[in-house]
Amino acid sequence: MTDFLRLAADIAREAGDMLLAKRTARPEAIETKSSRTDVVTALDRASEELIRQRVRAERPHDAFLGEEEGETAGAETGEGRVRWIVDPIDGTVNFMYGLPDWAVSIAVEVDGEVVAGVVNVPPRGELYAAAKGGGAELLREGVAAERLRCTAGVPLAEALIATGFGYLPERRAVQAEVLTRVLPVVRDIRRGGSCAVDLCSVAAGRVDGYYERGPQIWDFAAGGLIAVEAGARIGGLNGRPQSRKLTLCAAPGLFQDLHDLLVPLNPERDL
Repeated sequence: MTDFLRLAADIAREAGDMLLAKRTARPEAIETKSSRTDVVTALDRASEELIRQRVRAERPHDAFLGEEEGETAGAETGEGRVRWIVDPIDGTVNFMYGLPDWAVSIAVEVDGEVVAGVVNVPPRGELYAAAKGGGAELLREGVAAERLRCTAGVPLAEALIATGFGYLPERRAVQAEVLTRVLPVVRDIRRGGSCAVDLCSVAAGRVDGYYERGPQIWDFAAGGLIAVEAGARIGGLNGRPQSRKLTLCAAPGLFQDLHDLLVPLNPERDL
């Protein structure tokens, strides 16, 4: 796992440096995906291709799942089936607009279990990293590594909760409805624009919890491990795992309180 983590961190740094160097004042979207607001830029694809090439050079038999180009099958080795799960820019709209909360997210999965995760947030000079069973750290250049722990013992009424919104109008309408029921009973809401960064913010205690309908596996694979290794719980509703239906993350006590608030609001629906 240490080798996986080291390689993932090196590649995430290289991709982040490339993106910072090549980003123009307003990178243009080259196409949209699920809706007119769901954009992809040329640098999304350049970042993913760089990551694919670096992984392939070091580990040619591994599988690869990227947000932009999909999945490449690998071969099972003595280590088991290894798959790299990559979001080349999580928070593309932030990236386009020059906002700082976007990230390169790389997770390594062995036989279906995420064992290493890295989230590089280049504009902030922050790299979050975790190996399964090894804890989570925040790394900054020239600064000693910071061991991460999520907040604990925070009641729902005093919790700062991060969330996000989907791209389809009918989904946003339901998310706005749910938000009007959540906002009055928590300290406040934050909408950062990157699932990976939000999960790392839970790990670092910058927010107390997070929920969102819509994140894909490449959004939460690395950040979810980082949050769990910092003491948080991640999952879906009613005992289901985290998924695009709903992803919820917080310290165990707050997780349950936020879960119980959300369940009767039926946040997994669209109009």
